[in-house]
Amino acid sequence: MRHALAAVTAAIFLSGCVAGPDYGGPPSMAAAAAFARASNGAATRDPPVDTWWSLLGDPVLDQLEAQALDGNLGVEAARARIAQARASVRQQQANRLPTIAGQATAVQANVPGLGLGSGSPSTGPTQGQDDHLSIYNLGLNANWELEFAGGQSRRVQLAKAQVGAALASVDDAKVQLTAEVARAYVSLREAQQRLLLAHEERDLQQQTLALTYQRYTAGVLPLFPVGAANADLERLKSKIAEAEADIAIFKDALSVLTGAAPGRLDGLLSTMASVPLPPANVPIGDPAALIARRPDIRADERRLAASTSRVGVVEAARFPRLSFMGILGVGGTGPQDVLDLGNVSAIALPRLQWSLLDFGRKGAAVDEAEGALSEADARYRETVLKALQDAEQALARFGQQRVNVAALSQIYRQAETAAELSRQRFDAGAIGLSDLNQALRQRAEARANLNRAIAAMTISWVAIQKSLGLGWRSDAAAPNEGRRFE
Repeated sequence: MRHALAAVTAAIFLSGCVAGPDYGGPPSMAAAAAFARASNGAATRDPPVDTWWSLLGDPVLDQLEAQALDGNLGVEAARARIAQARASVRQQQANRLPTIAGQATAVQANVPGLGLGSGSPSTGPTQGQDDHLSIYNLGLNANWELEFAGGQSRRVQLAKAQVGAALASVDDAKVQLTAEVARAYVSLREAQQRLLLAHEERDLQQQTLALTYQRYTAGVLPLFPVGAANADLERLKSKIAEAEADIAIFKDALSVLTGAAPGRLDGLLSTMASVPLPPANVPIGDPAALIARRPDIRADERRLAASTSRVGVVEAARFPRLSFMGILGVGGTGPQDVLDLGNVSAIALPRLQWSLLDFGRKGAAVDEAEGALSEADARYRETVLKALQDAEQALARFGQQRVNVAALSQIYRQAETAAELSRQRFDAGAIGLSDLNQALRQRAEARANLNRAIAAMTISWVAIQKSLGLGWRSDAAAPNEGRRFE
């Protein structure tokens, strides 16, 4: 009895310990004071976290973003993972407490030599001895495992960290989604403008082809210019078909991103609109703010915390486990005894388990968990570095696209001036319709190139917002849940 009491006392003492390393936060990552690739249009003030697309000033895009955040199936699946993670926390917290269940037991046994009749253990079985055993019991049973070395505490910590990772993953899904919606929308507007200008060029080329053919039939021109004019017309028809296909593709992409079937948004998106322009000044903050804000970094930080807790879980498995089972009920050897409240039976069964020889199984499990912890640490640091690289690349590309837009704007203004002069000369009879149409086509082509450059610049601006980790806003319950599971 003294040995059993000593074992129980030691187990209770050990239950106050917590095995494994304590999580001390993510590894520190040195970040520069400012982004190295920021252009003159970048501002160091912190950007808006959630509705960055409103800076484009496009009501249709605002509507699409709202529909996407509300109906996208990828975000919905990420939210479902939050519910799973929170349920896991509740389950692990409940595992600390005893379980109580109702039970009804009926036992019928026939054991030779049981000795339930006359005779005694000293004299052995006698003639007429009853070897049949009947037990009937109705009551409650309880089970409780005393926590050793903080194993269950570590499981709760692990589950809470997984909740944090799930919350951050939802935010990351929103970042990816809002950027994808904006990219598709900008590309759609560019394709629509490209189609409009291609139709304008086609109409001009049809006039040129008709005039060239008239001059050919009049014997003024040979057949070769007619073939060249017709080839130009066919190339323009190909450009129109390409633009129409791009428009259909981007419309369908936006429908799916908002959680609707392809074609459901055609009515909303069929009206032509210009390509949205980014603001003149782009708030980007600093690298340290990016590291603290980006959801994918926060998700990997929570996974690192979970890996740290997992080491504690497997470390705690090396220590003994003490469990208690208790039974309280009424009953006896006959079915009628379960109705007699005077026949109260109580059983207490403490059980101590400690694996003394497992041939290195638990040590290997600890090594595996520590290896996973090292991997999570490396992945976190890699995610930080890639996030900084994404931001620097987006800033560099945006600066280059701004220079490109400025150059193509100058080219377009020159083409517009040339087209106006050609019209004046045509009205004065100095040039023919073919020369005028050529100048008008060059203006349309310059405008198409400018639109393409503006779209590329806006998409580069969208890439900056994505790299900065913008576009998310937690659900209404998220802040309370975050504090609850810290």
